Amino acid sequence: MNLPNLLTLSRIPILFGIVGLLYLPFTGACSLAFVLFILGALTDWADGYVARKQGIVSNFGKLMDALTDKVFMVGLFISLLAAGVLPDWTLPLLLLILTREFLITGLRLVAASSGVVLAAEKSGKHKTVSQIVAAILLLLAEAIHVDFEGLIVAWVGDALHWGGLVFFIIATLLTVSSGTQYMVKYWSIFTGENEK
Repeated sequence: MNLPNLLTLSRIPILFGIVGLLYLPFTGACSLAFVLFILGALTDWADGYVARKQGIVSNFGKLMDALTDKVFMVGLFISLLAAGVLPDWTLPLLLLILTREFLITGLRLVAASSGVVLAAEKSGKHKTVSQIVAAILLLLAEAIHVDFEGLIVAWVGDALHWGGLVFFIIATLLTVSSGTQYMVKYWSIFTGENEK
């Protein structure tokens, strides 16, 4: 277990910390959740940077990085929906994201069992960035509404919230689009045709 892998796996306890803070009834909890999310998002960059810098890029690291990214982001969006930060109408969008992530994770595992490691595609990276921006805006809006009520005018939080929803919709479209590209490109691995 090296530093890059520890950074990768740290996103799981960070997710639980964010979710816990969203439900704690003290002023500042939402702001701490926002800061913790930024920290978690930074580990996504740091683990790859450290692995390349130290020359310890591994197949385990690549697989776990992709897997923990999905758990981190989907887990957060489910929590935001449960907490009422994401409105009910976003549930079908979240299910689309969840379906795509399960399918691509399954594809990666099938490929790994055949000795093939699927590298992240550019479309997948755009999807991840849009999901992170959506989460940042939604968490920041919640922090302003809850922790800074009366100190910052409400429309700032409202504008950030709507911006977060727009990015969530964009993230959903990019998620489905990149998932479709993966499935088309690697369909032979998924069906086992490449082994014939």
